[in-house]
Amino acid sequence: MATKTPIEPGVIARMVAGVRYGLTGQKPEWFGPGDPLPAVAQEQAVGRQFDFPVLSNARVRPREGEAVTFPQMRALAESYDLLRLVIETRKDQMSKLRWKIKPKDKKSQPDKRCAEIEAFFNMPDREHTWDEWLRMLIEDLLVIDAPTAYSRMTRGGGLYALEPVDGATIKRVLDATGRTPLPPDPAYQQVLKGMPAVDYTREELIYRPRNLRTHKVYGYSPVEQIIVTVNIAIRRQVHQLQFYTEGNVPEALASVPAEWQPEQIRQFQEYWDSLLEGDTAARRHLKFIPDGVTYRPTKEGALKDEYDEWLARIVCFAFSIEPTPFIKQVNRSTAETARNQSIAEGLAPLQDWVKGLVDLIIQRYFKAPDIEFAWAEEDAIDPLTQAKINQIYVASKVLHPDEIRADLGREPLTKEQRADLAQATQQPTAPAGEEIEGNQP
Repeated sequence: MATKTPIEPGVIARMVAGVRYGLTGQKPEWFGPGDPLPAVAQEQAVGRQFDFPVLSNARVRPREGEAVTFPQMRALAESYDLLRLVIETRKDQMSKLRWKIKPKDKKSQPDKRCAEIEAFFNMPDREHTWDEWLRMLIEDLLVIDAPTAYSRMTRGGGLYALEPVDGATIKRVLDATGRTPLPPDPAYQQVLKGMPAVDYTREELIYRPRNLRTHKVYGYSPVEQIIVTVNIAIRRQVHQLQFYTEGNVPEALASVPAEWQPEQIRQFQEYWDSLLEGDTAARRHLKFIPDGVTYRPTKEGALKDEYDEWLARIVCFAFSIEPTPFIKQVNRSTAETARNQSIAEGLAPLQDWVKGLVDLIIQRYFKAPDIEFAWAEEDAIDPLTQAKINQIYVASKVLHPDEIRADLGREPLTKEQRADLAQATQQPTAPAGEEIEGNQP
């Protein structure tokens, strides 16, 4: 009988290496990395954004599977006083800024379309003013990074209103590449009462998170970034509150003579309380007490230390807000530098986000790609500084006074005002210590 002898794996490898060398001319690698395993989904998974969970669209709740949920972020933002103050301050700063709708071409003048678009954004949802509408969107942007607006259309196909929607109820739908599907496929689902209630396409719903990441479905808000810090701060606040509301240690203890019986102590306690309790004037009087009574204060000093300032600095830094009101006093120049830095690092990116949002709306619904949203830059800096800048521009003839008046919302100069201005600029100025001829008393 014939005997079967298995071929050693090394022999086959050498044969393969010899054939490869004969075809390609490349010598075998010594302890090389080897060939990669063949791709198993070259056609199906090409261009996929990230390794999302299987059947992720079948999940019902938004952010299901994430460590932090939308309700948790909102609870943190509403429970920590300092965090809420910072958010409201940023909303105040944004809502007070002035804006305008203008042509992208600087040489062009605003036309009828600009006036119509500006009138629409004065009350975008037909219920709230621009300031109120913007504050709702920025709230969801800073807390959960899911600002959302529903595009309500007219029967003729025009935009009727942009209605803010609770971003915590919106679940993103993914296509095979891990991205938002294009119309007419549903791109978002609104989950109400724990059920997928409404499907929206990308044209029906404006969903604009600011801080997206390639490996995540949802945005990354500033509140989520400091979630551990906020948790510590909330527990510290509770501890400080309980110092005044809980516990059984009084402000002071006083020992009495050793021979006193419990009944005597009780009677003296009632007597002492009747003298001082609720009577602030009586506390200022000298009181005589039995010999042998010893006073021992037990309450600690102030409950605020450097760690509270450190927590405040972290929260303010996450929102690019200067922490000056919450820390020890600093000199004026340092505070002014911190204010300018907070505008540059915090307010400017939010302004860019709002501009991008409004420009998208103008292009998508008003079909006006040559028109844009613009902020009035002078409102983003100190008024006195802007006045000095305008003065330099007028003196160097870069701007005309009427241009500056138009930016301020004022009418052009009248003939009388121009005459007064010309007379004031032509009047000679005498050197210090001298008088102009003809003006002597």
